[in-house]
Amino acid sequence: MPPPSWGGPAFCLGRPVRPRLQSAPVATGGAGMATKTGRAAEVDAEIDDLGAAIGANLRRLRTGHGLTLDALSRLSGVSRAMIGQIEAGRSMPTIGVLWKLSRALGEPFEVLMEGGTPVDMTVLRVAETKVLSSLDGTARTRALFPADRARRTEFYEKVLRPGAVEVVEAHAPGTLANLVITHGLVELTAGAARVLLETADAVHFHPDVRHSYRNLGDKPAVMYLVVTYPVAAG
Repeated sequence: MPPPSWGGPAFCLGRPVRPRLQSAPVATGGAGMATKTGRAAEVDAEIDDLGAAIGANLRRLRTGHGLTLDALSRLSGVSRAMIGQIEAGRSMPTIGVLWKLSRALGEPFEVLMEGGTPVDMTVLRVAETKVLSSLDGTARTRALFPADRARRTEFYEKVLRPGAVEVVEAHAPGTLANLVITHGLVELTAGAARVLLETADAVHFHPDVRHSYRNLGDKPAVMYLVVTYPVAAG
């Protein structure tokens, strides 16, 4: 398989909430029951929709980061019961609670507030993706993920010319990496460990030490790298 060719470079906390507007007009229905009309009913619907969106976003992000309710509770300082209530759409969190959750998840605050139908896919055109190149041009790395928000996991395509060596400084402690070779013969060194990888070989290692990739073959080496960063504390 030939190597790829790249182109150019205030809410309420606690019980289920449907805040009542004191001046809300009401209409009397059957059996003397009062029902909301007009703008008051619209506000209730908007709050319900927002609560459901926050709950769905929180659950999606939590499970996407591989966190249980208990784990997220420990990281954020928000009780497990409260997180469960929020995810179920039965409780509207305060701004302070949302801030704690977003920090624990390592996600921008506004991501939890996004509503509507989530986007099913994001296309990264080869000519529009970010490419990092070594000074001599022998090693190139292409980011295969949208760079518009914070994330714990990053996905890269790496190409090394024959004889090329790429040296990478240590990542943060606790960072994990998965590397798979799709074409070529690569020597991976991480601290004192060293391994030779051939086409279709994969390796899981800790890149929180100075590490390097060396192409020992006579053709360009192509590999894919997934980097997972540790969850931010508190």
